Amino acid sequence: MEFVILNNKGKETGRKLKLDKSVFGIEPNDHAIYLDVKQHLANKRQGTHKTKERAEIVGSTRKIKKQKGTGTARAGSIKNPLFRGGGRVFGPTPRDYSQKVNKKVKRLARKSALSIKAKEKSIVILEDFQMDAPQTSGYIKVLDALGISDKKSLLVLGEPNNNVYLSSRNLKHSKVITNSELNTYQITNATNIVLFESAVAEIESILNKD
Repeated sequence: MEFVILNNKGKETGRKLKLDKSVFGIEPNDHAIYLDVKQHLANKRQGTHKTKERAEIVGSTRKIKKQKGTGTARAGSIKNPLFRGGGRVFGPTPRDYSQKVNKKVKRLARKSALSIKAKEKSIVILEDFQMDAPQTSGYIKVLDALGISDKKSLLVLGEPNNNVYLSSRNLKHSKVITNSELNTYQITNATNIVLFESAVAEIESILNKD
């Protein structure tokens, strides 16, 4: 599976890069993708939600009316959950939403997601480039040259590049990460994946570990 390498002007460099079929050409496992994405979203939840139950409400515990003879239901105090301002019954309490997914399943999920993108021709191999200073307009020109400025894009760097990262930070539909940060959710959430030429070998090495 060969992809043409483009430069930051969107032009072909005359070189091609052969992608490893064991990473970019496997039969996708949809369930592995589902498990990994579900774990990612669950782990992002803070779980700090809290409501006050009857015992935590500040208020009088005086019996507000006599037990019998009123024609209405008995009530013990103003903190009764049936009254406005009373406690909540079985309300949410702080909890940990994190889930566990085995490393091999997570690797399979990333391989599956990359294979789907490769099959859809949604992967672009980009020749490594540098930016002299953070400049959002310069980064947008690169996206325009690649024809993906109006789409959700994920740029994967071979190594940290602060200027490129800062140039993309203000853009809502574009994200820049390094190869070690790549996860299944980001791959599936993006319309186009842009891989720096130097990032491909490291991605293949990470995902082919036993």
